[in-house]
Amino acid sequence: MAKLLYRLGMFSARRAKTIIFAWLAILAVAVGSFLTFGGQLSDQISMADLETTEVADRMTEELDDGSGGSANVVIRTEDGEEFTSQQQDAIAELGTEVEEHDIVTSVTDPFETADEVEANRADMESGRQDLAEGADQLETGQEELDAARQELQAGQDELDAAAEQAEQSGMAQAVQPQLDAQQEELDAGRAELDAAQEELETSRQDLEDGQLELDRGQAMLDLSDGMGTVSDDGDTALMMINFPQAAQELDMEEVTAVSQTLVDADIDGVEVLPTQDLSFEMPAMFSMAEVIGLLVAAVVLLVMLGTFIGAGLPLLNALIGVGIGVAGAMSLSGAIEMMSITPILGLMLGLAVGIDYSLFILHRHRQQLKGGMGVTDSIALANGTSGNAVIFAGATVVIALLALNVTGVGFLGMMGTVAAFCVLVAALMAVTMTPALLSVTGYTILSKKERRSAGRAKARPQQHNGDKVTSGMRTGNTVLATVGAVALLIFLALPVGSLRLGLPDASQEPADSTAYQAYQETEESFGEGMNSPLLVLADLPDSDLSEGEATDQQIAVAEHLAERDDVETAVPTGMNDDHSVIALAIVPTDGPASESTENLVHELRADGVLADTEVADVELSVAGAAAASIDISDVVADALPVYLAVVIGLSLLLMIMVFRSLLLPLVATLGFVGSFAATMGIIVAIFQWGWFGDVFDITGTGPILTFLPILVMGILFGLSMDYQLFTATGMREAYVQGSAPKVAVRKGLVAGRAVVTAAALIMISVFAGFVFTDDVMITSIGLALAVGVLLDAFVVRLLLVPSVLHLLGPAAWWLPKWIDRILPDVDVEGAALEEEITKRSQGAGI
Repeated sequence: MAKLLYRLGMFSARRAKTIIFAWLAILAVAVGSFLTFGGQLSDQISMADLETTEVADRMTEELDDGSGGSANVVIRTEDGEEFTSQQQDAIAELGTEVEEHDIVTSVTDPFETADEVEANRADMESGRQDLAEGADQLETGQEELDAARQELQAGQDELDAAAEQAEQSGMAQAVQPQLDAQQEELDAGRAELDAAQEELETSRQDLEDGQLELDRGQAMLDLSDGMGTVSDDGDTALMMINFPQAAQELDMEEVTAVSQTLVDADIDGVEVLPTQDLSFEMPAMFSMAEVIGLLVAAVVLLVMLGTFIGAGLPLLNALIGVGIGVAGAMSLSGAIEMMSITPILGLMLGLAVGIDYSLFILHRHRQQLKGGMGVTDSIALANGTSGNAVIFAGATVVIALLALNVTGVGFLGMMGTVAAFCVLVAALMAVTMTPALLSVTGYTILSKKERRSAGRAKARPQQHNGDKVTSGMRTGNTVLATVGAVALLIFLALPVGSLRLGLPDASQEPADSTAYQAYQETEESFGEGMNSPLLVLADLPDSDLSEGEATDQQIAVAEHLAERDDVETAVPTGMNDDHSVIALAIVPTDGPASESTENLVHELRADGVLADTEVADVELSVAGAAAASIDISDVVADALPVYLAVVIGLSLLLMIMVFRSLLLPLVATLGFVGSFAATMGIIVAIFQWGWFGDVFDITGTGPILTFLPILVMGILFGLSMDYQLFTATGMREAYVQGSAPKVAVRKGLVAGRAVVTAAALIMISVFAGFVFTDDVMITSIGLALAVGVLLDAFVVRLLLVPSVLHLLGPAAWWLPKWIDRILPDVDVEGAALEEEITKRSQGAGI
């Protein structure tokens, strides 16, 4: 590989204009493809085969009104007073205007809904009065029937006595016709009374049925108290917009059009606030914060390289490369579903590694120029040595990112693939575009003073690679450094014990966004749980229930669930045709991202949630946006250990091959685990606990972004291998050349620390540029990567690992001979090539 890159560097230097033009042409094609074929990005995270998705599909299939999705719009008065009748009419007109959009099936007028609820309450009261009057009438009728029956019985008694007297006096035959006639009258009266009694019983049954229905209706109304559409003080209302499908599946341009109609509404004294489901905003690809980050990187480059041309070359290289990578990836967004954060991650990584990889080659080239080597030969050798290390480092990062696909999480695999593509472009640019640009700039890459002294002292470059080091580090210092570094990492990692994963809700949006304001207003006026109610399906054990019996079951389930401390209210919302499945909406006590809501979802899905009740056999399943977030987080959390095992295994294998040692890779890998844990501890403290929230303009705390740990792990693994490579290869080389183990450690550290320090500072500045954005996902990723690089480079690679290797002594380089025989010879730094070029130069008398 080193020889191939040497020839590639030579070709790029001699055909500089061709190479530069080729990359610019590729950039033009990438941008043109994006403009032609690029599609709409999404801010929705979705996955197939989630329990939430299955429940939502069942709702669509089994419930007449269960299909489709919905989103709320918060409407409030500006003066805090109740809505006037004119404002209510204007809001109704706004709802009619929103209904004109093709994706909207209906709009629920909050005031009409509230009026209907009040009308139902009035009807309930009226019905209850009617039932009471009916009961009184039935009682009176029963008393009259009982009195009439008593009169008939008295008449019957008199007739029986007359018949008996006639029989005793021997006149029975003479008066029998008269007695029969009287008996017929009595029988007819009795029949009329029986008919009246039967009618009374029917009325009583109707009354009881009416009472039962009234009780059911009252129970429904009582349960729905917690899901009002108008606040108690009358200054806030919730308008519901219904869609033919889930909001996440809608075309974002059409959703944006609906949101724009709401935002543009001009209702005097009224503010309209679309919620997060409607207010999608594409995060800015590049902002002033990123510009500041690049300026900091430029300052680092200028300090290290001493010339504006030297500082500008890696930046130019990185900008062209990231343009190709990001535009090329986004050109596929028309055919592949892609999250809005995906290209931003590619931009973030592409800039960082693009600058660093170019710097590694440029730094080596400068040292060789100052040692007297010619421009073209120096470019080729730098490309064959440092370029070889760049390709290895880039391949490590690419593999770590592509490995995100093994998690089985589609959106995460896409993020990793796009980021890997941007890193690949950066690496290819480094070994082709960088040599071409170096050829064009020639000796101007050096300062005037360096150009004057170039070639006078061929030992000058070796003053920078540790050759003057003759002793190891002080053992006492290494012990203190080891203990201090380990203690620091452990201390910073402590918050990881309370790590919770989830997706950010609107409470973490920027304070001036409509989504944030809508969330806060909903929480204050209707309760935090109304920001994302849970949708519940309940399967009834008996499939032969009447509609009334099924309704009783529905009410019983809702009432038992509403008694839970973590449930504000549970409202029955529907039933299928055969009365075997009922639907409910549950409003949690806390917000969608809270720990109590997460526990609630898991407990509702568990067996026995309704144990010891008359509906114990009812099976519950849960859907809704909050449940979907929990499901996605669970899937990603399950994939985390697998990915961690892959990353750690890959780390050990690669470093064993490169450094021909067992303990060094083990120490380096444990150091990576420590820096990763410490990074996540800091992220938990800031984003979950709220520490220093004002510094980073965090509006609300919540769980850590679901995919942040696994994403940061993959990226930091690749970058940590880069830094380990540029320090430990020098140590290994010095040891192989005969230096004592402890001396070799110090030599390698001295040789590599300058470029690692500069590279790390550049990485940190680029990543930090993404911290102060309006998107909490980008902020958390940028901060995690910046902190991770800081800890891994300066605490682990430049402090902990060298200290531990010093303490290990010769054991640090021990490797069983049978392992050494089967391992491939990986000459990452191109030492063999450098030796060959040196011998060739000496043979030629150079």
